Amino acid sequence: MPRMTGGQALIRSLVREGVEVIFGIPGVQMYGIMAALRDEPGIRMITTRSEMSTTHMADGYARAGGRVGAALVVPGPGVYNAAGGLSTAYSVSSPVLLIAGQTPRETIGSNTGALHEVNDQMDAIRPVTKWQGRMLEPKDVVQTVHDAFRQLNNGRPRPVYIDIPPEAMLDFDEIDLLESAPRERPTPSQDKLEAAAKILASASNPIIYAGSGVLRSGAMDELEAFTDKTNIPVFTSRGGKGAISDRHPHVFGGVSRTVGRLAEVMAETDVMLVIGSRLAMGKPNPNVKIIQIDADPYEIGLSGDDRLALVGDVKSTIPALGDALADAGINQSSPVAKVAAIREEFAGPEGRVEPQNTLLDDIREGFPDDGIAIYGVTQLGYVSRTYWPVYEPYTFIDSGYSENLGYAFPTALGAKVARPDKPVLCVSGDGGFGYHTPELSTAVKYGINVVTVLFNDNAYGNVARDLDMDFGGQYEVDLHNADYMELAAAYGVEGIKVDDHSKLKNTVADAVQMDKPVLIEVPFTRMPRPWPASSRPEWTKPQK
Repeated sequence: MPRMTGGQALIRSLVREGVEVIFGIPGVQMYGIMAALRDEPGIRMITTRSEMSTTHMADGYARAGGRVGAALVVPGPGVYNAAGGLSTAYSVSSPVLLIAGQTPRETIGSNTGALHEVNDQMDAIRPVTKWQGRMLEPKDVVQTVHDAFRQLNNGRPRPVYIDIPPEAMLDFDEIDLLESAPRERPTPSQDKLEAAAKILASASNPIIYAGSGVLRSGAMDELEAFTDKTNIPVFTSRGGKGAISDRHPHVFGGVSRTVGRLAEVMAETDVMLVIGSRLAMGKPNPNVKIIQIDADPYEIGLSGDDRLALVGDVKSTIPALGDALADAGINQSSPVAKVAAIREEFAGPEGRVEPQNTLLDDIREGFPDDGIAIYGVTQLGYVSRTYWPVYEPYTFIDSGYSENLGYAFPTALGAKVARPDKPVLCVSGDGGFGYHTPELSTAVKYGINVVTVLFNDNAYGNVARDLDMDFGGQYEVDLHNADYMELAAAYGVEGIKVDDHSKLKNTVADAVQMDKPVLIEVPFTRMPRPWPASSRPEWTKPQK
């Protein structure tokens, strides 16, 4: 039986689970892990400039690469700083592993003021993680890592947390490594599948609503085959963009809110097959019958309405449902003509939001079809969830319901690390970009060649507009920004300023060809409120 430290057992176990990159910051409680990383050629570490960025980068890596993203931080403040990225990953069902240090064993839970102590950090991180584990001895490491990856790779893939005190990293023991945890793909019972098939076969106007669960399960081919076989047209959620190409003749497009022309079309359905989505937007009409495929029975139960639950892995359940539907018989006519007509109507003047749509069109035309786009919590980000066309899986990333301002730039860096062969675009406002500007140095240090389009209005613009429109005037929303061209030059980043917005398309296209980190600043004034943000809840408005 090989003899190794707990730190070595941890890193070698990660290699067995397929981890190739870890995003982190070295620290005093992490020396045993750092030494093991140094001596392990199978994993490279990317050192970030803040713990906040570690989990955002790991999330981008996971969602662009279709695999687990790993982050490494010191205990206490490191864990708290990393929690924001976990919040985003939790909201979008992204498989992120956070590895944290701990205080020495005898101080855990003592509340005696040990360095970086938080009593208890496992409880502190619990709300934004699916599962938590602790490795107190070297012999605990391999099973804990194995269990962590079983959680990451099975069921709903949300973040997982493990921590280890410094002695357990340094102590030696005789340890046998375990093989990678297998992925399980359960399917619903045959009775459930047949009941769902009967409902779909009798529907007059069924639709599919595909969410991020299709991507997380790798079920893109199964979804396409299902719509081809059944003639049931497809809508995608914002998280499901890329689950099927927007060029497919059965695809209406992405719907992120219950407003707009696509939402009206969705409301005409009598049966909705929801695949890998929590359907956060709610029922499109009160009479629709819902069949929901999801790996997480808890999410199906949250709805409170009467829906048929098909609890199972999306990749295995879609073809099983297709077989049951073939037996039940389905006779839907081709939706191609209807989809084409709605697409044309949606693309017309009444369906557009200006100037956001023109800017999105210009960026899309200047950016390759297979490029990965990460949109921040900003005006163009809101509109992109419906209007940005996506042609390949894992090429559109947004913030999920966490709406984490500032997440976009470090997430884009992680996406580029996962897919260095693809161009990666970050679109951000100046408010969000300001959270992580030091990561420009990370991009240069490691050659992470992301193109960032920065819309600069020198304010938290959305808040300023809402306060002016609804509350009688803005307050403390203006920003004093750096000269972004000088900032880019200081970090060694290519800086381009686009005062003429008509040149944005060509500037993006040229920046992609540079194959280096590029910052494109687009000065802008306030944008009008787009319809995706117009149906706001009552708690955002002044009350009389």
